[in-house]
Amino acid sequence: MSNTPATASPATAPPEPATSKDVRRTVGASVVGTVAEYYDFFIYGTASALAFNKVFFPEVDPTVGTLAAFSTYAVGFFARPLGGLVWGHIGDRVGRKKALVFTLLLTGLGTFAVGLLPTYDQIGMWAAVILVLVRLIQGFGVGGEQGGAVLLTAEAAPPGRRGFLASFVQLGSPAAYLIPTGLFALLTTQLSEEAFLSWGWRVPFLLSILVVAVGVFIRLRVSESETFQKAKEQQNTHQSAPLKLLARDHKRELFGGLFTKFVEAAVFPFYTVFLVTYAKEHGVDEGMVLNSVLIAIACELLAIPLLGRLTDKVGRKPVYLTAAVLNLVLVVPAFKAIESGDMAVIVALLIAGLALGHAGTYAPQASYFPELFPARARYSGVSVVWQFGSMIASGPFTVVAAALLIAGDGSFTWVAVYVTALILVSIIALYFMPETAPGRRGGAEYADWGRGEDAASASAATAAAPAARVTTHAGN
Repeated sequence: MSNTPATASPATAPPEPATSKDVRRTVGASVVGTVAEYYDFFIYGTASALAFNKVFFPEVDPTVGTLAAFSTYAVGFFARPLGGLVWGHIGDRVGRKKALVFTLLLTGLGTFAVGLLPTYDQIGMWAAVILVLVRLIQGFGVGGEQGGAVLLTAEAAPPGRRGFLASFVQLGSPAAYLIPTGLFALLTTQLSEEAFLSWGWRVPFLLSILVVAVGVFIRLRVSESETFQKAKEQQNTHQSAPLKLLARDHKRELFGGLFTKFVEAAVFPFYTVFLVTYAKEHGVDEGMVLNSVLIAIACELLAIPLLGRLTDKVGRKPVYLTAAVLNLVLVVPAFKAIESGDMAVIVALLIAGLALGHAGTYAPQASYFPELFPARARYSGVSVVWQFGSMIASGPFTVVAAALLIAGDGSFTWVAVYVTALILVSIIALYFMPETAPGRRGGAEYADWGRGEDAASASAATAAAPAARVTTHAGN
């Protein structure tokens, strides 16, 4: 069997690449918008660990209160798949840009609203009810954000540099964590506990309005994806809806992509949220752990584009798979590092876990997931993979991990088993998934990249390159 990828046929050749200025503007808009979107989820996770158990659930045992706070954190993830389905359809039928502007507004204004919410002392349990409703709205908005942002950038980038340029969008997530974590670290060290619980926790939420304003301004100035415009021109009333096309012809990519998402979706809250709680339970200064996380996140910001560039050279799969294995190896040492209470050990572990382990799975996603799906269903495909994978692996993570910690009387054993299982699912899925980097396929795209043909046309084009297609389906 030949391992030589077939060249792209004229029918599936990508559209002319945008100018470098257009690409830079698209990358910048996507990064800023993603910072605004994910600022919410990370600020909320940190607040759940530090304040919400006392602000919204003060009448219960502190451990149970933390579990309840993490449960409201998880609620947002369960709204994300619905948002992914709705905004994915809008992005494929109406436009990438319009969908991304609305998702930014939904999530950003919801974040600001959290900073204005009354507490348990003011209105009782209704405070938690309102909090859950706001989280549902935010989750619905985020459901269409990350997939759309990476898609907009990937479609604007030249194929040979797609991994590098699209990976810049992934900077938005760690940056969005870095900003509120830095704010909370400052607030917890400069304010008394009483002042922090009274008003200090609100400050990062209220400041989100500035990030949203900048994000909307920049995103409105970005041009619509040329790939989408070409696919739109090909649309007709007889074409299947994006989700129907995916369910019919791309089951392997949908489920395989969803499972590969598990490792990245699980290890980020593990390193950045759960280990902070684990430190508190073992009498380790959580402020020191947060500072260690900040250092590791700063390193990850440098690592992501470098790893994105590496995927253009060696392929998406090798980078992704190697990082997944590294995360697997680091599970037990992560707990041991926290228990040591030694900041140097904790920093070293978190740099390995975040700047190499997490970044190595996160950077490839920005190009790998879009490359799996045809142009006219790409927003839907990426959103389904991204949001359902996040819902399963990341949404309940902190709740399940906290419950397992309680069930194990403080021992990390069952939590380690849980994290390991999620990582192994991704490793197995990655083994059977195709390589999509054009540089590793002789310049050919794995899926249609700009013409929006129906399934019959796409199948006809694929038939011209049977050897390449069979080879990629064999997991190469």
